[in-house]
Amino acid sequence: QVQLVESGGGLVQPGESLRLSCAASGIIFSNTALGWYRQAPGKQRELVARISTDFRTAYADSVQGRFTISRDNAKGTVYLQMNSLKPEDTAVYFCNSGGGLYHRGDAWGQGTQVTVSS
Repeated sequence: QVQLVESGGGLVQPGESLRLSCAASGIIFSNTALGWYRQAPGKQRELVARISTDFRTAYADSVQGRFTISRDNAKGTVYLQMNSLKPEDTAVYFCNSGGGLYHRGDAWGQGTQVTVSS
C-alpha cells in the first residue's frame, strides 16, 4: 500500500522561502515518478512540478525559476524548494506518485497547507 506523507507547510510572508518534503513508502521509490500539485480554495488541483526516475523535471509556468523539485532515493523522499513565494502560491500542496514526467500517478498524500500573506 502506497503511503505519502507531506510536511513543511506553514505561514510565510511574500518573498520568503519554504521547503516541502514528502516521504514515500510502499513503493520502489527509485522506479517511481513523483510530483507536487496544489489546490487553492475554489480552484481545481493543478500541477506544480514533477520529477522522473532519471531526475528530469517539469514545472508549471507560474513557478518556473522559483520552485525546485528534487528527490533523494536513499531517503525515499521528494522535496519542493519554494523561493520568492507570492500570495497566489497559497494552497494545499499534495504529493503524487506514479505516472511519468508529464502525467500524474494514482497515489496522493493528505496535503500540507502553504499560506503566503503579509
